[in-house]
Amino acid sequence: MSTAMTFTFRPLDPLKDAELLHSWVTHPKAAFWMMQDARLEDVERAYMEIAADPHHDALLGLRDGEPAFLMEKYDPAHRELTGLYEARPGDIGMHFLTPATDTPEHGFTRAVITAVMAHLFEDPAVERVVVEPDVRNTAVHALNAAVGFVPEREIQKPEKRALLSFCTREQFEKAVTA
Repeated sequence: MSTAMTFTFRPLDPLKDAELLHSWVTHPKAAFWMMQDARLEDVERAYMEIAADPHHDALLGLRDGEPAFLMEKYDPAHRELTGLYEARPGDIGMHFLTPATDTPEHGFTRAVITAVMAHLFEDPAVERVVVEPDVRNTAVHALNAAVGFVPEREIQKPEKRALLSFCTREQFEKAVTA
């Protein structure tokens, strides 16, 4: 990456940001987000539920003040992975989505996942990030590996076969400073 990309984060506004999110999550390149057929109202409802959930947050990643990606963080002991693995204190779950673009920028998605991970580890209580991407999503598996994730095993979630993977603070720091 020739130039450093810097991002900031702000809480997602389910109503104000719904139109933008709808264009992102319904795009064919966002198939693994599983909202291809969502209507605008469906996106609003889904993110209003997240906003009201004490164990789940949605944030917009901003680049130069403009929305550039979506990030979700959740407590895996209470959401997404409940009963599918033994959650530890200090675990946090994460999802991220970079929108499809006609003008891809080399290194952008890797810069995004690096920023997301750095943001999560800014919280001293976070010791390990947990992800569960679709086993078929090989592009995200490569990105996860690039920031230090280690796959543990495949798990069956109600909506998909997922690759349960973990990344500790130390694994992240080693991966991004290597």
